[in-house]
Amino acid sequence: MRYPASEKLEIIRIVEQSHLPAKRTLDQLGVARRTFYRWYDRFLEGGPEALQDRPSAPSRVWNRIGDDIQQQIVEMALEQTELSPRELAVRFTDEKRYFVSEATVYRLLKAHDLITSPAYTVIKAAEAFHTQTTQPNEMWQTDFTYFKIIGWGWVYLSTVLDDYSRYIIAWKLCTTMKAEDVTETLDMALTASGCDHANVLHRPRLLSDNGPSYIAGELASYLEGKAMDHIRGAPFHPQTQGKIERWHQTLKNRVLLENYFLPGDLEQQIKAFAEHYNHQRYHESLKNVTPADAYFGRATAIIERRERIKRQTLEHRRLQHRRLAA
Repeated sequence: MRYPASEKLEIIRIVEQSHLPAKRTLDQLGVARRTFYRWYDRFLEGGPEALQDRPSAPSRVWNRIGDDIQQQIVEMALEQTELSPRELAVRFTDEKRYFVSEATVYRLLKAHDLITSPAYTVIKAAEAFHTQTTQPNEMWQTDFTYFKIIGWGWVYLSTVLDDYSRYIIAWKLCTTMKAEDVTETLDMALTASGCDHANVLHRPRLLSDNGPSYIAGELASYLEGKAMDHIRGAPFHPQTQGKIERWHQTLKNRVLLENYFLPGDLEQQIKAFAEHYNHQRYHESLKNVTPADAYFGRATAIIERRERIKRQTLEHRRLQHRRLAA
């Protein structure tokens, strides 16, 4: 069976993120290990573009980008080293109004030895929730994670994340994981989102796990008073809360690069990264817009603008090629 490049890339990502051994994951996907590792070698060598079936016809030359554009991409990569090839391609398109693909950026950076080895994770990709959200503030996910402060002890981060946009609505560092910590975070989220206003027709549903603070009667009474429905994931199945689990992983990958000796230091770092995550970090599952763009309704206009830039860029390249061929 032949797979298009997009499906090969998706299979690679599933295997990289699976908590199961690669053999078991591939068996479940129905893909031979030998086939998968052939794809994977090509992907590591040439990026997503290398997963395309190789045609016998020569590749089109009209779509090559010029040396000046290549230099600008490399300069941006050197200035903004935290960006992945995907994020760099989107940032370049937005700022320079000139479309470049992720595969092009990957190939160019690899040629300049600017691609670092991927840090593979072992978290299984979240399965689709049975009821997909279609707008902001339709459902919120909430959970705790923990941090160790040297010489101080453990502190716990309570977060409320919008399921539709992945926007971090509210968060709070706590010394415990009690129901009152959850309700205080929810109060912050209701105020920040405007859902505490009397003219709101439907309050968000709340999705959580089955931790003691989430099954407590105190939280049930609070949610009943706020007219909010509560959904809890199946026991031992954290993938149900996959979006907030992914937020925790992304946050810790950045914040835990340093040691902290006071809660205020940690709080400042979380605040800075939450701001970056909401307003600057392009999210692949949101078609490379930020959570804030999706939450505040800007995503459609941004995606349409990028499509126009892409069409204009490709037409410009065609015209250049025709002039050179004439």
